[in-house]
Amino acid sequence: MNRIGVCSWSLCPTGPADLATRVRATGLKDVQLALDPLREGDWSLEETRRALDEAGLRICSGMMGTAGEDYSTLETIRETGGFRDEARWPENLERVRGNARVARDLGLRLVSFHAGFLPEGGTQEGDPLLERIRTVAEIFGDVGVQVALETGQETALDLASFLEHLKPTVGINFDPANMILYDKGDPIEALEALLPRVLQIHVKDATRTAQPGTWGREVVVGRGEVNWRAFF
Repeated sequence: MNRIGVCSWSLCPTGPADLATRVRATGLKDVQLALDPLREGDWSLEETRRALDEAGLRICSGMMGTAGEDYSTLETIRETGGFRDEARWPENLERVRGNARVARDLGLRLVSFHAGFLPEGGTQEGDPLLERIRTVAEIFGDVGVQVALETGQETALDLASFLEHLKPTVGINFDPANMILYDKGDPIEALEALLPRVLQIHVKDATRTAQPGTWGREVVVGRGEVNWRAFF
């Protein structure tokens, strides 16, 4: 079913009732829900479900973050993002298990996350990150949930190579702005190459950096470098 929704964390809600109010203010009826507040107990699962139900809103998918992510610079996020950090893997594994239980209890069918910086030049069997993502996909798969990897921290070719080693049920949450922010190629060409695996998209826009080694700049959709007519 084709749906247009809003990411819960983009609205900076203080709790379930506030989230419902803010989503209704957008005029949309679907939400991609950040699962970590529910897993950590900051938000009640039942209260969240009730607040959204009473507002006539639906949870179309979930999102999870990983421990220790540091976006201070490109180098820090390369070291700490996703599931790349070996020292954080035990903690992140527990996060995955907890978020899988939340996703199951909410009846979700899709959860997205950043895998971490993928191997450049293609993925080979035995790569630790590949094995970790297999484990993550299996844990969610055991409760009937597909997973989607966020795009942008790698080229389309490197992502395609990584996905070749994973089951077809592992898909992509395609974010065209991230391709630009990380300077990893043209988002339209990337979308064409990866389309069979795309399960969800994030509508964001950005301008590319003029200084290699730094991020581009996120801007209002329509004011950046994404060719939206070609994208849709």
